[in-house]
Amino acid sequence: MSIRFTKTARRGALVVAALAGLTLGAVGCGSGGDDEKPKASASASKEEGSGPSAQEGESEEPLAELRGSSGLLLQITSAERDSGGFVTVNGELKNDGDKSVAIPSGLSGNETEIIRNGRSLGGATLVDSRSKKRYYVLRDTDGRPLTTTGFSTIKAGDRLAVFMQFPAPPADTTEVTFQLPTFASATISISG
Repeated sequence: MSIRFTKTARRGALVVAALAGLTLGAVGCGSGGDDEKPKASASASKEEGSGPSAQEGESEEPLAELRGSSGLLLQITSAERDSGGFVTVNGELKNDGDKSVAIPSGLSGNETEIIRNGRSLGGATLVDSRSKKRYYVLRDTDGRPLTTTGFSTIKAGDRLAVFMQFPAPPADTTEVTFQLPTFASATISISG
C-alpha cells in the first residue's frame, strides 16, 4: 500500500509540475494586454509577401550595413524597444548585384517550424554579450515568424523593406550584435 501511495503521489507531483510549466509557457507567450504593436506585426506576417508598414522615425544614416552572399546588402535603419517587451528591427534588403538573386534558404534558419512557413528572415538573432544571451525572432501562435515573409527572389537593384521582432533584452542593454545567416554580423543600438 505504501509503494502504491508513493507512486500515486509522484505521478500527481509530475502532473502538477507539467501543468505549472505549461501555464508559465502560455503566460510567457501571451501579449500581456491590449498592446497593438505586436498584433499589427503578427497580422502582417500572415499575408504572403508581407512587409513592414511605414517606418516611422527612420533615420537617413543606417545603424548598420551587412553584406551577404550574391550581392545582397541589408541596411538596418532602426531597432526600437516598445513597452510590450519587444524589439523591432527595421531595415532594407537590397540586391547590389547585376542579376536577380534567389534568397538563400539559410536566412530562414534551421528550425522546422519556421522553415515550414516559407522563406523569411526567421534565422536572425540578437546577441547580448553582456548578459550572455541570444534572442531569436518571435513566432505567432501558429508558429509563423514575426518577420518579413513570402519573398523568394530580388531583382538587380531592387529593395525590399524588412522587419524582425525579438523579445527585448534587459532595459539597461542598449547595444546588441545582430546576426543573420549568410551575412556579416554588426553591433546595433536599441532605442526606446
